[in-house]
Formats: sequence, structure tokens, C-alpha cells
Amino acid sequence: MSLSKFFILRVLHDRPMHGYDIARAVELTTNGCCSPTEGTIYPVLREFEEGGYVTVESSVVSGRPRKTYTLTDKGREAFKVGVEAWLEVTRALTETESVIARDRDGGCCA
Repeated sequence: MSLSKFFILRVLHDRPMHGYDIARAVELTTNGCCSPTEGTIYPVLREFEEGGYVTVESSVVSGRPRKTYTLTDKGREAFKVGVEAWLEVTRALTETESVIARDRDGGCCA
């Protein structure tokens, strides 16, 4: 799962949102490291809708059409799987950092 998809699921896990809110929430959640654009978010949301990971409710707010995206049970499960996968990657990176530090400090027998 890409990081952008993961973070979209992450913010939708908190509450239903529309596209602009999702983009801002991802940016806040990642402390600005990930600032998804409309060109990133809406294709992912369409993919999530087609896959049954989100539902979409259309409304009109201040005369403008607005779609609100809500995570489904399948989406919540995908988020949990994503968390586990990224935790595994994080563990591997942490182990790699330890190996590099050990090598820098003279190896295991120094």
C-alpha cells in the first residue's frame, strides 16, 4: 500500500470527510511531509469507492456539490492491514539502522 493511500485511510478512520478536508488532514497528520493534491486524492478515492473501502454521499453545500467519504468495514480492515505492513517496514528500517551504526562503530567484535 502506498503511503498516500495509507494516510488517506488513516484520516478517514477518524471521521467522514470531503476531498479538501482529506488533503488538509493528511498534511496535518504527517506534519507537512505529505501534501496530497486533487490529482492524487480523487483517483485514490474513486479506487477506494470501486473496491468497497469507502462509501460516498453527495450533497450541496453553499450551492456547491460536495462528496463526503466514509470508511467502510472493509476500509477499516484495509487500514489495519496497512498499519501492520508499515510497522513491519519500520522494524526492518530500525534493524538496518542498528547494523549501520554497529559497522560505523567498528563492527560486532571491536
